[in-house]
Amino acid sequence: MFELFTEGLTIAFTVENFIFMFLGSVLGIVFSAIPALTFSTALILLIPLTFSLTPVAAISVLLGVFAGGMTGGSISSVLLGIPGTPSAAATVIDGYLLAKKGQAGKTLGMSIYSSVFGGIFSLLVLILVAPQIARVAIKFGSPELFALVVFGLSTIVGLSESSVVKGLLAGLFGLLLTTVGLDPVMGLQRYTFGYVNLMTGIGLMPVMIGMFALPEVIDNFLMASENRNKPYEKNKQKVKASFPNWQEMKSTFGLNLKSSAIGTFVGAIPGTGGPIASFLAYDMAKRKNPKVGTGEIDGVAAPESANNAVTGGALIPLFTLGIPGDSATAILLGALLIHGLVPGPLLFTDNGPLVYAIFISILVINVMVLFIQFFGMKVFVKVLDIPKVNLMAMILVMSVVGSYAVNLNYMDVFVMFLAGLLGYMMKRTGFPVTPLILGLVLGYTIENNLRKSLIYSDGSFSIFLTSPVSLVFLILAVLMLVAPTLRLWLKNRKVKKVLQG
Repeated sequence: MFELFTEGLTIAFTVENFIFMFLGSVLGIVFSAIPALTFSTALILLIPLTFSLTPVAAISVLLGVFAGGMTGGSISSVLLGIPGTPSAAATVIDGYLLAKKGQAGKTLGMSIYSSVFGGIFSLLVLILVAPQIARVAIKFGSPELFALVVFGLSTIVGLSESSVVKGLLAGLFGLLLTTVGLDPVMGLQRYTFGYVNLMTGIGLMPVMIGMFALPEVIDNFLMASENRNKPYEKNKQKVKASFPNWQEMKSTFGLNLKSSAIGTFVGAIPGTGGPIASFLAYDMAKRKNPKVGTGEIDGVAAPESANNAVTGGALIPLFTLGIPGDSATAILLGALLIHGLVPGPLLFTDNGPLVYAIFISILVINVMVLFIQFFGMKVFVKVLDIPKVNLMAMILVMSVVGSYAVNLNYMDVFVMFLAGLLGYMMKRTGFPVTPLILGLVLGYTIENNLRKSLIYSDGSFSIFLTSPVSLVFLILAVLMLVAPTLRLWLKNRKVKKVLQG
């Protein structure tokens, strides 16, 4: 193993490789920081440019985009309140509230630290126990995946702010939106009302952009209208770019460790991904610290370490079994095959030095991302110095362009505006937006695996009870849903006993 590591070090530590790692990391951060320009787009655009590169340089630039992309989504989440990627949807809840409190620099610093923590943790797991985790993950069939995602959906209770009922209704509406488009099994149109553009379904990014961006734009425009006769006062709030100190790192170490473990495990299960991992970690943080959701740093650390740990986790089934875990690793699989590297058990025996060179490159990329983000943070926070009205106008333009750019579909722009108006009304009436986004994120996976399971079992729901893994996840989901009611009942009972005594 030491010989393979030494050879890998020699292959990885070349000037060419360092340049491409740096370029990939910067591209990933930039593409993810701009809402709707996801790092998957950057990966697709870069594939043809890697044909003439060496295998390690080609994979390194793509891994740089992958790792940088996972961290970049937090920039717009914290500063603008718009998730740059679906994986950053949980980060925006506390991140934007902290930025409003004047802690944007500190919040970005924590997101960078947690992101790199999760990335390095998952890399160590990838190197040490990849085959063992892959063997467990590959046993997750449709019933197990369905139960896992239902458990993820049960975190709606933790995201429901003041009213669980309103949270559940919002989540169910998000699930309903995923049924628009083509039936995944039969290929028939559902709820398209004759519009061809709706056949692709309700896109996640247009809804996310609309729900998070437009209510903020509307509120600021209304406020500007009321104060139009007042002279403009420059923002006196000084935002400093800061990295977590030793005490803050120590206090969030346990949370980051648990969140990274969640992200690595979820990433290793094909068909899951960053959004599921980040919401599971966020819910875990909220149960540990009930103040999460009101502008707590734990609400940023947990989802950021989890979604970045997905990068290493997703590479486990890719390298050991040749199975991509999500769209990004599917693109990486294509790049590996193009350069003559066939993922699977033989990859480690036939191309050991190259594999270790890739592992070393991932470590270097995480360190690069740390420095790029930290020094770039001083530039990022400058966005808060722009007058609010001007900034909101820019956000509105970005929202329209970003919604259209996802699928080059004008219907997505229309959907974005409708989602924005719905988000504004939900905000006014006390309905939480995040459960709706979670339902939309998980809806397709739930339906797809539910229907596959029922096809395998000839329509029998007992398939979910015969698998110990799916049964455990379903029991946990039920406990999550009934826990608030049970706690309230126990509290009322205790109060009644005190009054009677």
